[in-house]
Amino acid sequence: MAIATLLPATTAFIQRAPRMLIGAEWVEAADGQTMPLHNPATGEQLCVVPRATVDNVDRAVLAARQAFDDSPWSRTRPRERQNLLWKLADLMQRDAELLAQLECLNNGKSAAVAQVMDVQLAIDFLRYMAGWATKIEGSSVEVSVPLMPDQQFHSFIRREAVGVVGAIVAWNFPLLLACWKLGPALATGCTVVLKPADETPLTALKLAELVQEAGYPDGVFNVVTGTGITAGSALTHNPRVDKLTFTGSTAVGKEIGKIAMDSMTRVTLELGGKSPTIVMADADLGSAAAGAASAIFFNQGQVCCAGSRLYVQRKHFDNVVADIAGIANAMKLGSGLDASVDMGPLISARQQERVWRYIEMGRDSGATIACGGERFGPGYFVKPTVIVDIDQQHSLVQEEIFGPVLVAIPFDDEADALRLANDSPYGLGASIWSNDLAAVHRMIPRIKSGSVWVNCHSALDPALPFGGYKMSGVGREMGYAAIEHYTELKSVLIKL
Repeated sequence: MAIATLLPATTAFIQRAPRMLIGAEWVEAADGQTMPLHNPATGEQLCVVPRATVDNVDRAVLAARQAFDDSPWSRTRPRERQNLLWKLADLMQRDAELLAQLECLNNGKSAAVAQVMDVQLAIDFLRYMAGWATKIEGSSVEVSVPLMPDQQFHSFIRREAVGVVGAIVAWNFPLLLACWKLGPALATGCTVVLKPADETPLTALKLAELVQEAGYPDGVFNVVTGTGITAGSALTHNPRVDKLTFTGSTAVGKEIGKIAMDSMTRVTLELGGKSPTIVMADADLGSAAAGAASAIFFNQGQVCCAGSRLYVQRKHFDNVVADIAGIANAMKLGSGLDASVDMGPLISARQQERVWRYIEMGRDSGATIACGGERFGPGYFVKPTVIVDIDQQHSLVQEEIFGPVLVAIPFDDEADALRLANDSPYGLGASIWSNDLAAVHRMIPRIKSGSVWVNCHSALDPALPFGGYKMSGVGREMGYAAIEHYTELKSVLIKL
């Protein structure tokens, strides 16, 4: 086993005193409390971070409020915001290996994959968003104002930064999700208080260091670590926050949405998924099987748009399932520091137990475990699992498991595939595997999801909006749609 050697900077970062960034200061929790982080590959304690109090969160929001209203940041020009984002992206590029190692130790994912995927995608996204800073436009409008027919007017529409953004992100892609929030916020001139997931705050804290090094004014970016119950709730309820953006579970997102509506706080929610992978009879079956395996087993299945429901045209069902099972059985599990490993551990003992309960539920109901169905330690490992002989209405088919568990069901024709694919409370992503262009174009508008991939799955690009239908959320990340979500429109009418 070729375990990568940790960079001295990685070790030093983990061993540093527990601090979080509020305004210009790296501070402890107001009551001095900390909380432990664990290495998912071993179950051992990795380090401790501050357990933020309500007072900490209030101070962070006040710092962001003051930076937005009163600091030099409120007067920065588009070119300056563009250049600062480029500088931040360059610093992340410089420290890409360090960021990847922190992500691996804290989350369990492969360090090698994190460097070329998570970190690089985050860098590319910031550079993409930097370009929008100089392209935020309003418009002039020729108005009639019929109640004042004898008057002349000049009218225009401004697009302005929404203000203080409270950002709460999930633990499956900690750095990438943070940058999805940070990029459009900084491009438009907002300020941010980031609350990373309880389990995975390390790259957010390192990102805060890089924001400071890039030269952003104090208070523009703040990070509070702690629990969702205390720190997340305090951020969600704070009246000085103008916009909430959340990535995580549907249950928590619904609660945040209700709170936001009470105060009319602007909100975007990127929530859960149960994405279908549809393999038509004319598909390249080898590519489809490999793609379907990647769609569910990448990142240990801890992906909101993971292809966790597989639908294969009946005559090829057994062969495709057998190919995916073969891929799963050949996967090597272990520490993400080992570059030869195909899949790492789940995030926590709690998540391992949750995934295991779903597998046992399938066994108890008479479903067939085509492969996997086992867990082991030390660490929080679950073998990649494929389950067949299961009803469409079963909990394993309808509920998000968020682990390396694939449920597979045959279908008869195009209409049957669409019926099964749409029979879900979620609508985040879907993929179609087919070489029949006419069939693909018939199916795309009938699939109820925010993204449809053809002959690939979970292929993301900064220019393409990402978000969901139904219980998968409200609003979009990425693309120009993100700029729209971080700005307000102001109509101006001047009587001449």
